[in-house]
Amino acid sequence: MDLKKFPTLSSERFELIEITESHVEDMFRLYSDPKVTRYFDLLPLQTQLQAKEAIEFYHKRFQNRTGIRWGIALKGQKGIIGTLGFNKILENHKGRIGYDLQHKYWGRGYMIEVLHCILNYGFERFNLKRIEAEVIPGNIGSERLLTKLNFEKEGVLRQWMYWNENFYDIIMYSLLDSDFRKCTNKEE
Repeated sequence: MDLKKFPTLSSERFELIEITESHVEDMFRLYSDPKVTRYFDLLPLQTQLQAKEAIEFYHKRFQNRTGIRWGIALKGQKGIIGTLGFNKILENHKGRIGYDLQHKYWGRGYMIEVLHCILNYGFERFNLKRIEAEVIPGNIGSERLLTKLNFEKEGVLRQWMYWNENFYDIIMYSLLDSDFRKCTNKEE
């Protein structure tokens, strides 16, 4: 990932922007909600300091060129309502995405719109051949979202994740560049 400056992306309704310290309250609102963190390897935040630390973590990942996380901002409004990005990038090969949204915005098609932006960016800018998404069993909303974006369910990785002194199975989804291009060309 050879980005020197953090890229801003946009869609019809959203700006995907760099998450900064000005977003501490937004991040706290997002990650202190147990509905949002239910299927994360993250306990609901208790303090705004923890939100600041999450922002610092995203900055370090970008500085180390191993990942990138955007804030989701509704056009014409201040603040962010969620985040999304690549948790891991192996340029010219594969990337792993993650995403979250304040629960009051669920079910409006927002995540499909913004994920399409970063999928296209990943395949174009990072020359990815494969984009992966890991889903904890039970997260039906995330599974539906990935299916709508033409990800394929590859199977269950048993005890793939260890977090908070427990092992978790993960359902692996993937989207290949060639499949994304076929679907994108059909839409045009």
